[in-house]
Formats: sequence, structure tokens, C-alpha cells
Amino acid sequence: MIDVYERSELGHLQTGFNRMVAGLRERDRLRDLFGRHVGEEVVRRAVEESESVSGDEREVAILFVDLVGSTQLATTREPHEVAAVLNDFFRIVVDEVDARRGLINKFQGDAALAVFGAPLRTADPASAALATARALGAELPRLRVDFGIGVSAGPVFAGNIGAENRYEYTVVGDAVNEAARLADRAKDFDGRVLCSGAALDRADAVERRWWSSFGSEVLRGRSQHTHISAPVR
Repeated sequence: MIDVYERSELGHLQTGFNRMVAGLRERDRLRDLFGRHVGEEVVRRAVEESESVSGDEREVAILFVDLVGSTQLATTREPHEVAAVLNDFFRIVVDEVDARRGLINKFQGDAALAVFGAPLRTADPASAALATARALGAELPRLRVDFGIGVSAGPVFAGNIGAENRYEYTVVGDAVNEAARLADRAKDFDGRVLCSGAALDRADAVERRWWSSFGSEVLRGRSQHTHISAPVR
């Protein structure tokens, strides 16, 4: 910062310089905070593309994938074997999500939450999430583990939530809850992958052809019907 001594043209330049410095400091602070949670590469691209790194409301697609039977794995295998299975599981999930510009927002034990459309905007987040779900549905069975995958879409708040020294970048909205419930319900379907009508309606025509309707139902813990579709087998 520099001291502003006068209200002349020079003074205006000094004021402008101070504002620029303050803006750069705030940007760097947000980059540092944000990068701890989503990775330096993601935050670098978000800043370069002038995306919000503090939080806003936007349309996204959510993919929730949940591993089944991890508790049983822990009782029948050695700890290092369980860790190897989980690492292989998450590696496949991360690779497929990254390939379509998604963000792994959270690892929750033996589950993962992926976001498409935040913090990096994508032209078609729903199609990207649905394509990722189909790819995972084809790849994960080779690990000889069971799982459930759910995809939904809609408006969410995406940003940092928490206290100043305990921020977490997260997404909050009904689409997140619906995707989690669909992942749970998908464990009863042969293909282990389900999506909501909200996600399918937002996808392009090419992606919609890969999905077949299974009607609608009220998912566990919800009050409204969800239209359910699964990949064409």
C-alpha cells in the first residue's frame, strides 16, 4: 500500500493502486484457502476463468457413489488389503470425474460426492455427470466390489462454509440429497446406477438416449416423488 497525499490525478492513481493491491491480496487469500480443499490446479483454473472462489448459487449436477460392504471387507481381509481396494475404487472414481471436468467435493469413508459445474463452469454439467456415472457403472464391477451411484441436478449453493479457520468448500441443495438417496436406491438395481428426472431433463439428446425410465417413487427420507432412470443395458 502507498499513502494518498492529494486529490489530484496523481492522488487518484495512488488510490487505484491501493485498490488493486487490496484486490490481489484478497484473491491470493481466497486462492490459498480454496486450494486447500479443491486442489491447486482447480483453483488456478477457477481464478483464470474468473469464477467465484468464495461461493455463489448456480446450476450443477451431483454424482454420489457409495461402496457397499466395506465393513464386511474389514472383517474378512487384512487392513492393507482393505486400503488397497478403497484406493483402487477411489482412483477409478477420481479419474472418470476429472476426465469430464468434475470436482470430487468430498470423500466420506467409503463414499464420494462429485460436482459438475462448480467451481468450474461447464457447458453441460448434467450430461457430464451422467456420462461419468455410466462409465463408473462399467468399470467398478471389475474390482469385485458392490456399489450404488446416483445422479441429480439443480440449483445449489457452492462455496466455503464454516468458521474462518475451519472452512470447507461444499455444495448445499436438494440435488445433493436426491443424488445420495438415488445412490442408496441403486444398490437394488442390476446396473447399480440411477439418475433423477431433473438430471436427465438437463442433459443433451445424445446422453438421454443412454437412459431408460423406471417410473417414479418417493425415495427414503424424502417427501416428493423422484422420476428414476437407469442406463440402457
